[in-house]
Amino acid sequence: MHNLTRPDGTEPEDLLLSRRAVTSMFFAGYAVTALSAEAAPIVTPADGLTGEEVHISNGTPTGLPAFVARPTGKSRHATIVVVNEIFGIHDYIKDICRRLARLGYAAVAPDFFYRSGVNLPALSDMAEIRAIVAQAGEAQVDGDLRAATAWIAAQRFSKPKAIGVTGFCWGGLVTWRAAMTNPDVRAGVAWYGQLKTVIPRAGELKAPVLGLYGGKDKGIPAEDVRAMGAALDATGKTGSSIHLYPGAEHGFHADYRPSYDAAAAADGWARMLAFFKSNGVA
Repeated sequence: MHNLTRPDGTEPEDLLLSRRAVTSMFFAGYAVTALSAEAAPIVTPADGLTGEEVHISNGTPTGLPAFVARPTGKSRHATIVVVNEIFGIHDYIKDICRRLARLGYAAVAPDFFYRSGVNLPALSDMAEIRAIVAQAGEAQVDGDLRAATAWIAAQRFSKPKAIGVTGFCWGGLVTWRAAMTNPDVRAGVAWYGQLKTVIPRAGELKAPVLGLYGGKDKGIPAEDVRAMGAALDATGKTGSSIHLYPGAEHGFHADYRPSYDAAAAADGWARMLAFFKSNGVA
């Protein structure tokens, strides 16, 4: 629900948001293929927040779609880019944005898979999902993220020098790369992102990254986590670090999935906020 009430009256853009809400660009609900029947996902109230769906100029005819949540008003805020899992933009990712907005951040979740024209969270076939995700190559995704941070820096709601990135699963890997290649990024927090391709690139980090990983993650071996920690040490990237939750599985923050671990998720969230604050994303 969008909050369309301002102390000084309704603005024209508020009415535009209400029309957008009727024809949302994004899936309503949780990713079908990963949703647990027993899940009780966190639902963050939207009162006091402004939510909108935008298109960000990225050199394509339609632009990059993105979901934005921020505190209502005219103040400037540190901004976090929220990078989704392989399931695209669905209610979990939108709620992450609202959680950050309630803490005083602006949050922007770009739809990196929009070129497929497929409503990705609605798919139930993992093979089909993976095929679509594979079409989003590294250069394309990193370029879209640079377009997103450039757009953020130009917005009246943002502090241009206080932009962070956090990403989950697929988005965790994107976060590591963003800290290597995107000059707008002040800090990143990667939740269980693949490491094999970025371990040899640890020395390229331009911004610090906190990696949050599960010890029972079947897709990211503990050896990779240890290797990334060693690579950070070897290249002198002392501002970056890895934290491992021994009993947690892959996707331990995703409160709509069977792998959700409430204790690890809460601790990781607290570490993320502290990391952003200590690195100027506040």
